[in-house]
Amino acid sequence: MIKKVSLLSGLLFQAMLVWGQTTFPLVSPSDKMNADIKVGGKNVEIDLFADGEKVLTTKTLQFSLDENILKGNWQVINQKRESVDQTWQPVYGERSVVTDRYNEVELTLQSDENQKEMVLSVRLYDEGLAFRYAFDKLDFWNRTVTGEKTQFLFQEDCKTWVTGMAQGAYFENKLSELRGAADRPQVIRINDNRFVAIGEAALVDYSRMKLEKSETGFGIQSVLSGKVNLDLAGYQSPWRYVMVAGHPGKLVENNYFVLNLNEPNQIANTSWIKPGQVIREVTLTTAGSIACIDFAAENNIAYVLFDAGWYGAEEDVQSDATTVTIDPARSKGPLDLPQVIEYANSKGVGILVYVNKKALHQQLDEILPLYKKWGIKGVKYGFVNVGDQYATAWLHQAVRKAAKYELMVDIHDEYRPTGYSRTYPNLLTQEGIRGDEESPSLDQAIYTLYNRMICGAGDYTNCYFAERVTEKMGGRAAQLAKLVAIYSPWQFVYWYDRPEKSPRRAGGAGAAESVIKTDAATRFYNSIPTVWDETRFLEGEMGKYAVVARRSGSDWYVSMLNAGDKKQISLPLDFLKTKKGYTATLYYQASEKKKDVVDIKKIKLDNRNEIAIDLVGNSGCVLHFSILNFQ
Repeated sequence: MIKKVSLLSGLLFQAMLVWGQTTFPLVSPSDKMNADIKVGGKNVEIDLFADGEKVLTTKTLQFSLDENILKGNWQVINQKRESVDQTWQPVYGERSVVTDRYNEVELTLQSDENQKEMVLSVRLYDEGLAFRYAFDKLDFWNRTVTGEKTQFLFQEDCKTWVTGMAQGAYFENKLSELRGAADRPQVIRINDNRFVAIGEAALVDYSRMKLEKSETGFGIQSVLSGKVNLDLAGYQSPWRYVMVAGHPGKLVENNYFVLNLNEPNQIANTSWIKPGQVIREVTLTTAGSIACIDFAAENNIAYVLFDAGWYGAEEDVQSDATTVTIDPARSKGPLDLPQVIEYANSKGVGILVYVNKKALHQQLDEILPLYKKWGIKGVKYGFVNVGDQYATAWLHQAVRKAAKYELMVDIHDEYRPTGYSRTYPNLLTQEGIRGDEESPSLDQAIYTLYNRMICGAGDYTNCYFAERVTEKMGGRAAQLAKLVAIYSPWQFVYWYDRPEKSPRRAGGAGAAESVIKTDAATRFYNSIPTVWDETRFLEGEMGKYAVVARRSGSDWYVSMLNAGDKKQISLPLDFLKTKKGYTATLYYQASEKKKDVVDIKKIKLDNRNEIAIDLVGNSGCVLHFSILNFQ
């Protein structure tokens, strides 16, 4: 790690007084971006510029409190400046090394009427702007924030993509036509060469921010999902950020920006934190479990998940998550979980279990040490409460408690990440995504890639052989492509599928059609890594197509998704340092009519600088570059 820090303080440093406002300029490390922070009046405005062109104006410090103590106009009584240039290595991720470079100014603000003080911290990275608020404890002791209207204002009516729910579908809209609150991050197109993403980072014990149409101008403004007790929040807000890039794919490629706004890893020994593929055991029987474990061991799948029903009806408050009590509505059993865990350990396969919020709230402190004793490797927290301050604080405390017992976590339903996996990397993944269990169309999967994946890993509940993998979803070759493109350290690769030796699941209907058939394409699907050393978004268009290249070791996996008509992709090979020794294999769909078939062909690289790939309409493919082993 390399870190260079310089500190400068004092009121007069780089401040300009114009028309009653004092402006404090800030420049990003490579001069790609600059910001003018304007203090004077009841709020503070930040004008953000990229390559000399104005991006937006954000109006900050627009709070409502339980008592009207924010009176008068703000003035700066002190400033502190800092420059950071460092790298850090994540436990896992979309890249093996993360660069963290920014310039920061911390302004101490005071009301000219009643001398109440706050601190506004503003960071400028080459990737974007971030700011947060700190409340002076003496001035704001035991106060409650009842509202926040931080505004992000643009110079004209822009195109944007929104979803009202974390698991909802995305829709294209204009800023002027927005209705209701949208989840974050929200991507906005300024022009063909300028896109921004607005969101929040380091949400740990505060109320969630959503985004709604601004009351003035063209833009959006923050709306909190409940009140905030400042004492519980430590008198500090999460970061609000504006990422800026020339292409929506670059916003996703730069999503380490969100991690950089979080505290470093707090887990000293991380050897037990292990990403990998996961198969869901759908029968809730001992026989099905053994078959699933055998299949996982044979196919290098790291984990088997026992989903809802293993300890009783998940919505019944009487269900006891310290027992193995099969929900008869889901399975007739029997399930001998201790025997299954012992067998899994002998095969080098880890066991994960689902626990609903009802049992979590009643039994968390009891089940975590118990599951550690049983030999369980991780817990999927289901149907958790999200949004308000209490739910946010409780959930992140539940992640920290799991770390104490060396248990990994997957959070399902409406929770969207804000970078806490950097601080507690036992939080491997989360939903907050319209995954394949919702049967989204392929264009929705591409919207998800360009929007939702900016904020972090998404448990997409991949399907492969399930009947729902229809033409609308892009077919089986697109499932391969989504597994590469949509990042998650735990990839649930067979959400509705069962191994051939597994018995039919309860009810039996459709079970025979969801049997995993092992062939060359399936073996490749099972071999795809879940974490990466390098990630590049090469080209694409919002909702239409995407080309993503990811490296694991010396191998490269290039995912191509096409939601439109037949398309040819010209793939430059400059991401390969050398073509010598590499072999390229394409997994694709050759015919429009055969959505359930994955075709395979070898491609000779020779001395070519690019490869032309033909994609049939509404499909996907993966081009795998593997290096030959020389003796």
